Amino acid sequence: MEQNKKNIKTILGLITFTVLLLVGVQHLDVVANTLQRGVALLAPLILGCAMAFIMNVLLRLVEGRLFAPLNRKNYAWWNRCRRGVCVVVTIGLVIGLIFVLLFMIIPEITRTGQMIAAQMPGQLEQFFAWVQNKLQELDLSAEAFQNIRIDWDKLVSVATDSLKNGGLAVFNTTVGITSSIVGGITNLVLAAVFSIYLLLQKERLAVQLTHLMQAFLPEKRVEQILSVGRLSNRIFSKFVSGQCTEAIILGGLCFFGMSLFSMPYALMVSVVVGVTALIPMFGAFIGAGIGAFLILMVNPMSAFWFLLFIIVLQQLEGNLIYPRVVGKSVGLPGIWVLVAVTIGGSLWGVAGILLSVPTCSVLYALLRQSVRQRLAKQRETKRKAAGRTKTLRSAGKPSGESANS
Repeated sequence: MEQNKKNIKTILGLITFTVLLLVGVQHLDVVANTLQRGVALLAPLILGCAMAFIMNVLLRLVEGRLFAPLNRKNYAWWNRCRRGVCVVVTIGLVIGLIFVLLFMIIPEITRTGQMIAAQMPGQLEQFFAWVQNKLQELDLSAEAFQNIRIDWDKLVSVATDSLKNGGLAVFNTTVGITSSIVGGITNLVLAAVFSIYLLLQKERLAVQLTHLMQAFLPEKRVEQILSVGRLSNRIFSKFVSGQCTEAIILGGLCFFGMSLFSMPYALMVSVVVGVTALIPMFGAFIGAGIGAFLILMVNPMSAFWFLLFIIVLQQLEGNLIYPRVVGKSVGLPGIWVLVAVTIGGSLWGVAGILLSVPTCSVLYALLRQSVRQRLAKQRETKRKAAGRTKTLRSAGKPSGESANS
């Protein structure tokens, strides 16, 4: 190997990487804490990027479809303010959808809570009557408890010590919960501001990032990164749209079935099931639990039939609708959708379920592209080898004939 400057840099880079890897393996706790702090610091930026990416799907729809007449007119004033207006409309649609869902769900939950509070005294009376009957069946009369002695002084002392020891823990827990809520709200506000900035300046930021990579990376590597980025953006966008389509289909089927069987809260429960279905494969069960609780307060038998209906519907959705709708939208076969959701949910919970399908789709597309390129290269090599063999045979044929003569 020629010991030029490039080779020396490569060797030094490998040595540095090896040393850092060994130090990291020996101090995994320090590495884990550092990564955790880094993720905590970057949490608003990461959340803002995720929010901007999801809202960008709706933004493109608003910008390309809703304001299509103005786009075709190509007014100068519209070109200047188009992005800002479309971002405001997109945010308004998202906030409006959230408020509509809340106004549909919260009154019903409040009504259910009031119903439970109204029925609670009667339920308690029935419970105490049941306990009294059981005591009578066990032949436990009041005289059986006369010989029981309770040391009330010791009981009060133990309770006082428990309150003293637990007071500080309760205070610390309260402070921790309060700080977590404040921190979560702060991160959410910062993420929302960052996502709006990304939506307003997405083209300029993309150009700046491209120039930055072109300045420090080889042209071939930059093209590869941009190709993977475009593929990931296309697949993730199709995943979001496919997931929304699947949620609408599931909510519509749930409303149709509940209306057919005359179940209560058909519209509200169907909306809840459709919204929670945005969590791939298993989200509908969350909505089913909420719906079953609401229906249980009205008609327990209807709640049972609702659970049976939602189990059948979930099997239909998980094995037929979801793999075909979402899998088709991201170019991933249905079997791999199930595998991705299963593995992602086992490793990282809800976040893994949400990200597993598009991530697996990107890897699947890259692997398919690489396989096709390698097979094409192998076919080209075989074709050239066959051509050379044919040329050699045709060139050697006259010499063989002259030798025979």
